Amino acid sequence: MPTPAATAPEAAGLARENAVFRKVVRRLVPFLMLCYVVSYLDRVNVGFAKLQMSADLGFSEAAYGLGAGLFFIGYFLFEVPSNLMLQRVGARTWIARIMITWGWSRRRSCSSPTRRRSTCCGSSSVPRRRGSTPE
Repeated sequence: MPTPAATAPEAAGLARENAVFRKVVRRLVPFLMLCYVVSYLDRVNVGFAKLQMSADLGFSEAAYGLGAGLFFIGYFLFEVPSNLMLQRVGARTWIARIMITWGWSRRRSCSSPTRRRSTCCGSSSVPRRRGSTPE
C-alpha cells in the first residue's frame, strides 16, 4: 500500500530535523574523534611506561599485570559513583575533595614506620643515587 505524500508541515519538520542532525554531527564528531585519539594515546603510553618500569623497578610480567588489573578494577568500581557525585555537588567541590583525600592518604602512608622517608617525601618512589643533587 503506497504511503501518502508528505504534507507541507511534515516536510518542513523533516527538513528542520535533518538540519539539526547535520549541525549536531558537525559539532560532535570532531570532538569525539579527538577524544578517541587522546584515549588511544593514553593506552599506548601505558605500554611504553611498562617498558621503563619493568626495567627500573624489576617488575615481572605477572606483577605488572596484577597491578594493571587492580588499577582497572578500582577505576571501574569508583569512576561511575565519582561522576555521579561530581554532577551532584559540582566540579569545584568534588575536585577539591579528591585533592584533599589524595594528600591525606599520601601523608598517612608516609607516616608508616615501615616506609623509608626518601620514598614518601620526594616526588619519586625510587631512592636517589649517591652524589645526585636533590630535585
